This record gives sequence, C-alpha cells and structure tokens, in this order.
Amino acid sequence: MKILETDRLYLRELVLGDSQELSRVLSDPDSMQYYPEPFNQKKVESWIRWNMDNYKTYNHGLWAVILKDGERFIGDCGITMQTIDQEKVPEIGFHIIKDYWNKGYATEAALACKQFAFDVLGYSKVFSYTSMRNIPSQKVAENIGMRLYKTFEKNGEKQIVHVAVEQ
Repeated sequence: MKILETDRLYLRELVLGDSQELSRVLSDPDSMQYYPEPFNQKKVESWIRWNMDNYKTYNHGLWAVILKDGERFIGDCGITMQTIDQEKVPEIGFHIIKDYWNKGYATEAALACKQFAFDVLGYSKVFSYTSMRNIPSQKVAENIGMRLYKTFEKNGEKQIVHVAVEQ
C-alpha cells in the first residue's frame, strides 16, 4: 500500500521481506559511517520490526522508498519519534542505497514526508538531526526548507538539529 507518492518515488510500509534490500544500505560501511557500526542481518530485521511497531503506535515510521522506474527498492525514509536533547519529537530520517546517491531521491522523499507530517499527521513542527560531520544529510534538511535549530551531544558526539515549522 502506497503511503506517499512523488514524481519519481513512492513510499510504502516496510515488511520483513525487505530485509535483503534494506541491508544494501544499513549494512554498507559508507552509508552507515555516521552510525556506531553497520547493521548485521539480525539488526536489519530488528530495524524493520521497530518500524512496524511505529506504524501501529504512531501511524508513521520509516517507509520503503521505491523508485517508480523499474519498481526498485532504494532505501527508507519517513518520520520516527526521536528523543532530541530530552524532548520527544517527530524526526525525518532516511537511508538511500549508495548507487542512488546524488540524484535528489533523499530530498524528494524527505520533502514528501515533511508535508505528510503537517498535512496528514497534524504536527506543527518536524525535525531532522544528524552528526555534525554528516554534511549530506544537513543539506537535505536545508533543501526541504528546514532551518538550524540547535546542537546537542549524543554518545559523545555533537549533533546538529534542523526544524521545519508548518506555514
């Protein structure tokens, strides 16, 4: 079932059958360089289960990103509830398979998720946070109209937070 659709993509709920495709990004050392470590297959399956729980609890989570051209699975993107500096907030996150980087897919999916957060879920603010070192993700946040909000420490590393406010 399609949750969101853009010109080139659609987003749908993740299912356990996506674990092999999702591991192409979550197990890749380059893609996961801002995480403590790449995921093994068991962690990928736990990631999917966590999102399936989020769908039931919050009516959102990270969704599978499907490229319409060829029905190709290219990663995940969506909205999860995250604790940012001791405050629980909706956060847009994404992971795109390396073969599909620098084609605007993360920005396209994240922008659709931002609108979904405002129009469907009724959030008045949505956030994005990442390691201070993760410049590509910060650029996606800026490309979808988010502005710098604050920085905080997590796991001994400085994190940068962006926010979008419903217009």
